[in-house]
Amino acid sequence: EQTVSFWDCGEYIATAYKLEVGHPPGAPLFQLLGRLFSLFAEPGTSQVAVAINIMSALCSSFTILFLFWTITAFGRRIFAKSNDEDSFKMIAILAAGVVGALTYTFTDSFWFSAVEGEVYAMSSFFTAITFWCILKWEEEADQPSSSRWLILIAYLIGLSIGVHLLSLLTIPAMGMIYYYKKYEYSKSGAIKAFILSMAVLGTVQGIIIPSAVSLISTFELFFVNSIGLPFNSGTIIYFLTLTALIIFGLIYTKKHNKPLMNTLIVSFMMLLIGYSSFAVLVVRSNSNPPIDENNPEDAVGLLSYLKREQYGSWPIVYGQYFNAKLDSKKPYLDGNPTYAKDDKKGKYIIIDDRKKSIPNFSDKYKTFFPRMWSNTQSRHASGYKMWAGLKNTERTPTFSQNLKYFFNYQIGWSYLRYFMWNFAGRQNDYMNMDGNSMNGNWESGVSFIDQMRLGTPSDTIAPDHLKNNKAKNHYYFLPLLLGLIGMLFHFKKQKQDAIVVLLFFLFTGVLIIIYLNVVPFQPRERDYAYVGSFYAFSIWVGLGLLGIYDFLKQKTSSKNSIAIATTISMLISPVLLASENWDDHDRSGRFTALEVAKNYLNSCAKNAILFTNGDNDTFP
Repeated sequence: EQTVSFWDCGEYIATAYKLEVGHPPGAPLFQLLGRLFSLFAEPGTSQVAVAINIMSALCSSFTILFLFWTITAFGRRIFAKSNDEDSFKMIAILAAGVVGALTYTFTDSFWFSAVEGEVYAMSSFFTAITFWCILKWEEEADQPSSSRWLILIAYLIGLSIGVHLLSLLTIPAMGMIYYYKKYEYSKSGAIKAFILSMAVLGTVQGIIIPSAVSLISTFELFFVNSIGLPFNSGTIIYFLTLTALIIFGLIYTKKHNKPLMNTLIVSFMMLLIGYSSFAVLVVRSNSNPPIDENNPEDAVGLLSYLKREQYGSWPIVYGQYFNAKLDSKKPYLDGNPTYAKDDKKGKYIIIDDRKKSIPNFSDKYKTFFPRMWSNTQSRHASGYKMWAGLKNTERTPTFSQNLKYFFNYQIGWSYLRYFMWNFAGRQNDYMNMDGNSMNGNWESGVSFIDQMRLGTPSDTIAPDHLKNNKAKNHYYFLPLLLGLIGMLFHFKKQKQDAIVVLLFFLFTGVLIIIYLNVVPFQPRERDYAYVGSFYAFSIWVGLGLLGIYDFLKQKTSSKNSIAIATTISMLISPVLLASENWDDHDRSGRFTALEVAKNYLNSCAKNAILFTNGDNDTFP
């Protein structure tokens, strides 16, 4: 699209163009780079959106490049001990890289986000380059300078926080690669390494990201409110203290010959440097730009902004059911107070004490692994009733009903359906949030399977708007089958690497579902959130070619095996995906979001004030 797409693109393009403050938790690095690209647009504003969309397209193309290199790296390790002639082996590996990378290029979900002014293209790029870097480290792990790759990874993760948190989910997979390279394998050792990798992920996401700003806020409140120093003095003292601690740590570890600790400290420093892109939000908010969502003008305001407090919280491991009653003795708990500057008093004052602001539910209505939890809207309750088969929403659900909702809706509908869109086929592009059989399902093109699953009318009697929908894309399970061949081949030939890719696949797919604890009736399809998982599966699609080649070369010559394996793999995956998806991913002539925005404004009288919710509908 030459202008703007649904949903958040209008906001991201506008905030990047003039470096303004978007919705929490912000995407400052995306905005900085978007601003840079907008400088190459023609004078005026007509080409700004094109320039920022081009930035996303370039990020996407580099994602594909790093995927190609990742697949070829795994391929070289599979054939490291092979006796094949080098030239045939390398041709097969390169062909695998091409097939896997082009498969991901033309998958439905990645392609949709790849060319629009949204954060997901750049987020995919950071995921791809971060994972590729750990493979480069592994190649050089025995060299003295190999730790530079670990430091680069820390910096890239820090930068990626200023775009999206998706690349953090590669940490467990990278941790296992580190373990396999540095230590002799044992089951107990692998389990410990996995737990430690999870701890690193939890530390970065749950401690470093919020606490770095939380400590600034604490310092600021103490030195301004308690000591009486001017505004921002606590922030300056915090940074001076942090810098001094890092310098001391580096000197100490070098003096006492502790290289691992030294690398950890340098990595921590680089992560913070990457993370520091969020300072842009504070700087720009103080300039009071037209778009200044949540107004994070200081460390205290930035903390609330980064913690996404306006969206509330949700239970993950233990918590309440959707129909839970409040605790009779203590129905509400106190939240963190909200502060604002008072220039006359020269201190921060509480503008909302948030006392008794957090519901405290009775333990009778709580459970381990709560999936049906949201009681904020009655429509969620009807969704739980539909997906879990509840007969009475007043009664506390059983744990088996809780799991039924988890597998039916969260795993089946909110993840597997999207996964199958990309590797089996898609019914149409009509949004579906109630599970009906006519819209938005996965559909393979294998008639008897689709009819058995969906019971929908055949194409001979289906209405034209369904039969001729451009997003009716059928892949006949072929890319999926190639990926499964690649997965089995990978586990057979290089089990440890296959486990790494499996972790990558699970953490960027199913684990996101578990963490987000998705509620029914989403405002839009959410497949874009799981593209990291489709990226991981595309690695196996590429390796599927090597599996076919390895099988064929036992029957015929290496030359014939490569030709047959490459031809089959190209036709059943990237060529098929591209040919099926081309028409519905051609955005030329699409101006829907632009026209919606015009109609909003045209409905207002001259000099009227239009109030918006800062939501999906008004972002255009």
